[in-house]
Amino acid sequence: MRRPAPQVPGRRRRSAAVLAGAGLTVAVAAAVGGVLAVGGTAGGAPDGRVSAVRAAAGATVVDPGAREEAPALAGDDLDGKPVDLAGFRGQVVVLNVWGSWCGPCRAEADGLERLSRQTRGDGVRFLGINTRDRDRAAARSFVRAHALGFPSLYDPTGELLLRFPPSLLNPQAIPSTLVIDRRGRIAVGIGGAVTEEQLRPLLTRVVEEES
Repeated sequence: MRRPAPQVPGRRRRSAAVLAGAGLTVAVAAAVGGVLAVGGTAGGAPDGRVSAVRAAAGATVVDPGAREEAPALAGDDLDGKPVDLAGFRGQVVVLNVWGSWCGPCRAEADGLERLSRQTRGDGVRFLGINTRDRDRAAARSFVRAHALGFPSLYDPTGELLLRFPPSLLNPQAIPSTLVIDRRGRIAVGIGGAVTEEQLRPLLTRVVEEES
């Protein structure tokens, strides 16, 4: 009968170390994967603040006392006409970040346009930020295809997005949607696509607030 080969102490220690290292790698990967999976959701943000951004299914309305001011946003729309977020003060604003190249943006666009039309009488205004479209013609084609009636600031380099703290809007998350209250504060932050059914109850809550 062949005897089992004797165990070499050094080899045993090296094997244990390799297994321990592999376990640590898996644990770290799982932790990183968890952070990446939630993206801009609850937890730490790159600027050290607690993030208010959620995926649509878990989005909530931020308590009024904890809301941050939306940054100043002004520029030209897709037709070269001036648009200024400050001109919407006193109304609830739905700010949607989109690009013509973005599949989820196409999927949500028709629902956003319907909601824009249905809530206009409640003092709600929609405003887009078109980003990473080097050609205005592509963005205008997107607008025509989805019959969008609200204006969009043209922001091909993403400069306007960088004015937001990452805790309020992740410039890498396209599409994104914010609800800004009548006082110009961000009440809802959604990273990723949103449906009409998901956004409507959040928007209604902000609309029903006292100014």
